[in-house]
Amino acid sequence: MGRHEEKVGRISRQLKERTSTQPLSLKKKTVSHVVPRPVDKKHLDQKLDVSDLNEILSIDPQARVCIAEPGVTFEELVRETLRHGLVPVVVPELKTITIGGAVAGCSIESMSYKFGGFHDSCLEYEIVTAKGEVVSCTPDNENQLVFQMVHGTFGTLGIITRLTFRLVPAKPYVWLTYEKYPTLDEYKAAIHRHYTLQDADFMDGIIHSPREYVLSIGQFVDQAPYTHSYDWMRIYYRSTSQRQEDYLKTADYFFRYDKGVTNVHPQSFLLRLLFGKIINSNTTLQIANKFRKIIPSGQIPITVDTFIPFSKINDFMDWYEAEVNHFPLWCVPYKIVSHYEWLSKEYCSQIQDELFLDIALYGMKRDDPQHVYRIIEKKLMELGAIKTLISTNAYSEEEFWSIWNKDNFDQVKARTDPDNIFRGLYEKTCLSSRGMGR
Repeated sequence: MGRHEEKVGRISRQLKERTSTQPLSLKKKTVSHVVPRPVDKKHLDQKLDVSDLNEILSIDPQARVCIAEPGVTFEELVRETLRHGLVPVVVPELKTITIGGAVAGCSIESMSYKFGGFHDSCLEYEIVTAKGEVVSCTPDNENQLVFQMVHGTFGTLGIITRLTFRLVPAKPYVWLTYEKYPTLDEYKAAIHRHYTLQDADFMDGIIHSPREYVLSIGQFVDQAPYTHSYDWMRIYYRSTSQRQEDYLKTADYFFRYDKGVTNVHPQSFLLRLLFGKIINSNTTLQIANKFRKIIPSGQIPITVDTFIPFSKINDFMDWYEAEVNHFPLWCVPYKIVSHYEWLSKEYCSQIQDELFLDIALYGMKRDDPQHVYRIIEKKLMELGAIKTLISTNAYSEEEFWSIWNKDNFDQVKARTDPDNIFRGLYEKTCLSSRGMGR
């Protein structure tokens, strides 16, 4: 903790001494897990180095609580917590996603049908404001709105420097069974049955086509007759169509998608044989960011995570097949554990469902990606659904603030970043990411 306080003190002093009000971005140890944006204004920003905020500070096996710095990756975190027979409540799919990034970017995964997102397992954040003030934020202290609003706001409200979050018991292996359905209605019925019974440790799925739906049901187990990993030649999403069951070591289960969810690289057998061990989501993003200026926009895969109310999924999928028709899709059931403060009250009033499905489109390439993003946005607004902001966003400002909570955002922004050095949420995710604004 002494070393942590020294790091936070350095960051605080640098911010207090800063006189410029020009935009400021963070220099981190790991690559940002957002879709590469060649003209993003952040590439020209001044940088504040936070790359040393990458330590696990404590693990309390009795209380099942971990305290760690935001740059800790989930690969590192799972490795250390498993030593105590514990894991984070929600583990995102890629090894180098950081715990701070999981909060800022709304990370979910296959335990989300029970627990919501990673943020929903968090108990406290330490945040450094743009003015260098160090504040403790919990769901029930004087900074409770700051605590809630940093979720999904992509670092626009301050710098998370420490997180406290819950852990859950784990076992060495995960046993997977693959339930296969020919229709969406049968698939939905199975999802809802498991959701009601809460009878699995993990639930997600792959929609291979409008006639092939696979639901992956996982259980922690103490022993396994065999194990597979998907870090080289095998491709996990394909295996869900080909196999009836599978056994993975727990860490291998969490990162079964690390080579890509439905957009695995490299794709050919020969290239996987030669380079499959060294190419993963992290290296792919590093290469894309390094060569972002020369990569044609049509070569940047379309990436969209949509959160669809369970009662509206038929409407969305009928529309999607007619208008977009790209498969396979990743499907992650997600429980809304509270009405999130970062969503507008008017938008939340439309939402009657507790269960949502994250229908995730990865790997589609089109010459008109802006058109695809835009028609998806319009359909989601029509259905009372939302999408994460990790990719291209074409909302008008009026549309944007009809979904996200401007009053709450502005209230916290005035407290934590009055000079707007971290940019506003609309400004960062809809304008500067497309080379517009400051």
